[in-house]
Amino acid sequence: MMTIRTINPVTEDVIHEYQNITEADLKNKVGKAREAFATWKSDSKNRATLLHLLSLELRKNKESLAKVATQEMGKPLKESLSEVEKCAWVMEFYGDNGETFLNTEVINTDARKSFVAFEPIGVIASIMPWNFPYWQALRFAAPSLMAGNTIVLKPASATMQCGIEMENLFVKTGFPEGIFQTLVSDSSMAEKLIDSNINAVTFTGSNVVGARVAQRATSQIKKCVLELGGSDPFIVCSDADVDKASTGAVKGRFINCGQSCIASKRFFVVKNIAKEFIEQFVQKTAKLNVGDPMSDSTDIGPLVNADGLHRIEAMVKDAVAKGARVLTGGKRLRDKGYFYAPTVLDNITPDMAVAHEEVFGPVAPVTVVEDEAEAIRLANSSQYGLGASIWTQNLDRAEKLSRLIESGIVTVNNVVISDPRVPFGGVKQSGFGRELSRYGMLEFVNVKSVRYYDQLVPFHHVE
Repeated sequence: MMTIRTINPVTEDVIHEYQNITEADLKNKVGKAREAFATWKSDSKNRATLLHLLSLELRKNKESLAKVATQEMGKPLKESLSEVEKCAWVMEFYGDNGETFLNTEVINTDARKSFVAFEPIGVIASIMPWNFPYWQALRFAAPSLMAGNTIVLKPASATMQCGIEMENLFVKTGFPEGIFQTLVSDSSMAEKLIDSNINAVTFTGSNVVGARVAQRATSQIKKCVLELGGSDPFIVCSDADVDKASTGAVKGRFINCGQSCIASKRFFVVKNIAKEFIEQFVQKTAKLNVGDPMSDSTDIGPLVNADGLHRIEAMVKDAVAKGARVLTGGKRLRDKGYFYAPTVLDNITPDMAVAHEEVFGPVAPVTVVEDEAEAIRLANSSQYGLGASIWTQNLDRAEKLSRLIESGIVTVNNVVISDPRVPFGGVKQSGFGRELSRYGMLEFVNVKSVRYYDQLVPFHHVE
């Protein structure tokens, strides 16, 4: 049987080896989820109570959960703690608001009584990445469970223990068996999961793999939601507060060592303030402390694995070979571990990989533009359309530009972050469907319209 190995990205040592589950194990877990669904869907008050209890357990176990994530994928411990805290919040949010989101809507029609009901659709397969191992899985799980669905999670191989810890937490909280289960498997089991007796699929990851997931799911008439990559523009307008914008640029680019789909990835600065912005951005980036992610003083840990490190090295070399200038960073740090210096580049041209591919690491390409119109044009000349941030002190300009950006999310004078209260998702190659808010909850329900008539309606000629 195949084994899965998790590697500590700081030491490059093997943390643990896991046995891949069999197809029989997979079928058994999906069967349990199907069986549990029959009763789980019927009591929304019980579901809300359990979500609140899970929120308490997440907070109670925050330190141990955070350490597992940091050890497996290398993010600073303070970021892992924040991630677990956010998971507790999303559970609270849907525990508080889920029943209201699912309220039957009464509609006035020619029938005696008409309403729209929102009913769970069944077992949802959840295929999730390693970069926010708890948050990605639980921000989907909270609304889907509250709606009455059950979940089978396939976590990323790199963060397998995080996936196991989540299932353990559900059991510990008192959720019935089969409501939330984790598959200990590598990517070879993903297709078998989609083909199994599930009703829908949610996937977070690359657009290339997302396309394959969508093709396989939709060929079987199974609903899917795709939250894929991003190459988010960060637009600094001519009137921006440079100190705030440069601080935001550091936060937006280098969180999680730059390994975030909604990280700021392409920087467009209007020329009249470009010199001042770039100077401050470079100074603040150079001050970031790269080191042991378990230390409170560390701002940036290692990349998740050797492949991630090599991709970033190759992208920077490609940019420099084509004329980019390294303003800070631009090199690997340490012989051991997957550390790379936070990097700022300028003199960017469209033929460079950093200008059009998703840069999943601590590298910031800066392009100086003539005006906001050129910034918007370059921002939109991307296959991606997940998030964008705009920095300006003129709210009329902010509204105008935010409507011109081709993305699912726009944030003005702050970095893009996910929030349980607002919908999350993208357009173009960044996927389709939404997570979070009421909109995310309704992705995995049957929107059922019901009408009661006293008698047959006459003059009915069209379907």
